[in-house]
Amino acid sequence: MSDEEHQFEAQADAGASKTFPQQAGTIRKNGYINIKNRPCKVVEVSTSKTGKHGHAKCHFVAIDIFNGKKLEDIVPSSHNCDVPHVNRVDYQLIDISEDGFVSLLTDNGSTKDDLRLPTDDALATQIKEGFAEGKDLVVSVMSAMGEEQINAIKDVGPK
Repeated sequence: MSDEEHQFEAQADAGASKTFPQQAGTIRKNGYINIKNRPCKVVEVSTSKTGKHGHAKCHFVAIDIFNGKKLEDIVPSSHNCDVPHVNRVDYQLIDISEDGFVSLLTDNGSTKDDLRLPTDDALATQIKEGFAEGKDLVVSVMSAMGEEQINAIKDVGPK
């Protein structure tokens, strides 16, 4: 056949998709949707009647789960939309460095050191103050489409 050697550059991930298709008419309020390639939480859905071109349309108003921006999209209800795989994991807070990175304890006993304090100033201040007071804090980390961010905090009592 051929004496040529082929070299392939490994550029793919493990094959897990960042989104999955879902029919627009089945997406409800408080669900998730991908608008302009951003993972968003749906805050409002309205559906128009079928027009002369035959499709009822869904109007989505959603808020980006990482930066809080409001996004809108209109999709025919019979068409598919991309829905992000959204995961939420709780970690125990161990330390906060001067440059804003946090050190978190995972379930298996290792540490996770690649997250910054959240961009939400009120939440970041709450985490810093609670840590300075010596409270035992658990943070919720939301991840979707290759991004992760701390989005909630729980106080489980003094250390």
